[in-house]
Amino acid sequence: MTTTADLPVVVIGAGPAGLAAAAHLVGHGIEPLVLEAGPTAATAVRGWAHVRLFSTWGEVTDPAAEKLLAPTGWARPDAETCPTGGDWAAQYLQPLADVLGDKVRYGAAVTGVSRLGRDRVVDADREQQPFTLRVTLADGTEERVLGRAVIDASGTWSTPGPIGADGLPALGEHAASARISYRVPDLKDPAVRARYAGRRTAVIGSGASAFTALAALADVARDEPGTHSVWILRRGISGSTFGGGNADELPARGALGLAAKAAVDNGYAEAVTGFRTEVIEPADDGRPVLVGEDGRRLDPVDEVIVLTGLRPDLSFLSELRLALDERLQAPVELAPLIDPNQHSCGTVYPHGHRELSHPEQGVYLVGMKSYGRAPTFLAMTGYEQVRSVTAALAGDTEAADRVELALPETGVCGGAGLFDDPAAGQADEGRGCCAPAPALVQIGAGLSLPVAVAEDTASGGC
Repeated sequence: MTTTADLPVVVIGAGPAGLAAAAHLVGHGIEPLVLEAGPTAATAVRGWAHVRLFSTWGEVTDPAAEKLLAPTGWARPDAETCPTGGDWAAQYLQPLADVLGDKVRYGAAVTGVSRLGRDRVVDADREQQPFTLRVTLADGTEERVLGRAVIDASGTWSTPGPIGADGLPALGEHAASARISYRVPDLKDPAVRARYAGRRTAVIGSGASAFTALAALADVARDEPGTHSVWILRRGISGSTFGGGNADELPARGALGLAAKAAVDNGYAEAVTGFRTEVIEPADDGRPVLVGEDGRRLDPVDEVIVLTGLRPDLSFLSELRLALDERLQAPVELAPLIDPNQHSCGTVYPHGHRELSHPEQGVYLVGMKSYGRAPTFLAMTGYEQVRSVTAALAGDTEAADRVELALPETGVCGGAGLFDDPAAGQADEGRGCCAPAPALVQIGAGLSLPVAVAEDTASGGC
């Protein structure tokens, strides 16, 4: 007779955090089953294969995973160099999935999670029931998978934020979809480059992904006359707008903000501040016109790149009893540590199973998904999370409670209560809380540029 204890721990997503979780489970003698919606490991990472991480190889591999890989002859690339997303997937994540073998299933999209025979209302014997996951396979058939616990490492890559500052699509956003992208473009691809070269592009967003797009488009503008960016900011520009600069303990991440500043200072981009897009209307020639909540109308643009963050897909977890912060959609114990409304600088305190737990025992959201809508996630954080969570599932509370990670200073200012405030930044011009105002850097042709959304989804680079 099969008991709940005989069932695998089901891991949703074969990305960096999910595969690391599986490696740790194997190390504890617990059988994992990784369900990946895509056809290969690291499907989301492959979606930004052209960009370079701002973390080094030494910071984006997990010790338990390396232990599994070692007998195959695998050797970690130079620990001081930064991989691209494609490198990370091909040289580490896919080999790790291959070692795990049939513990990883591809083309298996999880569409629902619950307790067997118990919806979220029912209390009776709830914790004695295994988890049941509804899975849709690549051929459209459905099946049920049972598990003793669930680790959701599905990330947030599939659900980018819309243009509207209220969290909803701007009026007309869907109608203009042919001219809108929600990803940093691969401008080394000739077809993609042709879409933006010699054209006017609106870049909406204030994070490292927006920095990347601005710097990459500026690089194109050096060679392609008429290429120009309009940077749409919901807040003002201050010394902290471009991140930590030279004070960032991840130097490449600081350099990314400096490159974006150069794009503005060198005239390749213009900034429109305090602008919250309410409507997108077509001009007479069909090009999008952005209209702000304050009635301002911008000149028509040819393309729009929307980089307003990512958000978790919680729809398939609706039958579980989760304790999520009402703002960030992150676990309630974790949210105060990462809330951009409260934190302006410094590190995120290393955290584990206790901060990631829910009223529904045996369920954990890890990796980028654990951050909900909060930015600045690092792969190192995800690896520490799954180390702690898997130790807790194995009954090793001492190891689960132990902190084994020191994070670098973020060098990023969120605003301490002024996050996304249109007026924020005006009073602190020239004095970021983390660093002096960034110095100008020149963008050179052929610069290898990253994207820094998050390393489970997209990251910034060397």
